[in-house]
Amino acid sequence: MAVEGLSPEEWEVLLLSLKVSSVAIAAIMPVAFALAWILARWRFPGKVLLDAVVHLPLVLPPVVTGWLLLLTFGTNAPVGRFLSETVGLTFLFRWTGAALAAAVMALPLMVRAMRLSLETVDRRLENAARTLGAGPWRTFFSVTLPLATPGIMAGLVLGLARSTGEFGATITFASNIPGETQTLPLAIYSALQLPGSEWQVARLAGLSVLLSVSALALSEWLSRRNGQGKDRHVL
Repeated sequence: MAVEGLSPEEWEVLLLSLKVSSVAIAAIMPVAFALAWILARWRFPGKVLLDAVVHLPLVLPPVVTGWLLLLTFGTNAPVGRFLSETVGLTFLFRWTGAALAAAVMALPLMVRAMRLSLETVDRRLENAARTLGAGPWRTFFSVTLPLATPGIMAGLVLGLARSTGEFGATITFASNIPGETQTLPLAIYSALQLPGSEWQVARLAGLSVLLSVSALALSEWLSRRNGQGKDRHVL
């Protein structure tokens, strides 16, 4: 009902939100998995510091995260200028900036879910595969990855939900530009500033709740499936 009643402008906001969150998760996925693997399997000096830096966006005010992104990827910032001059990639006041902010805010949740999944993989199964002649890569793709996949997918779903609901870092770094960076949370914020827009706010908020609840339910189902799968392997 709520979706059927969306105006063209609201459909544009929804599609832009899905585009931003999808690109954000696709881009940050390899980084999240690599960090999860390092934190789950490696021991090295500074591991606690790396863990703290990865999870910093969870405890920092999102506005501060957006400000740090502005200092790093802004037009006159070193990294932002380099990317603009070399590959023509700009973030400030662009949907790519919204995707970058969403990716950074989703990263801790993704790393945490993937790390927990990797840590619960039975190492005895990996050792058995290597004893039977499987190399490291074959063991990874035939044993480790299948066992960890439900947890990895749960991390992806959580990251997608978090990136779809991102507000503070996005508005600070990429601004609130209709049709370019105005995602669902920013559209709700803008509608709240207008008199007589209660129904629009209700529609957009209801859509946001629907997306979030669906993502959480899917993540919980994947987590339970992950636990059941490991139990079957143990038995």
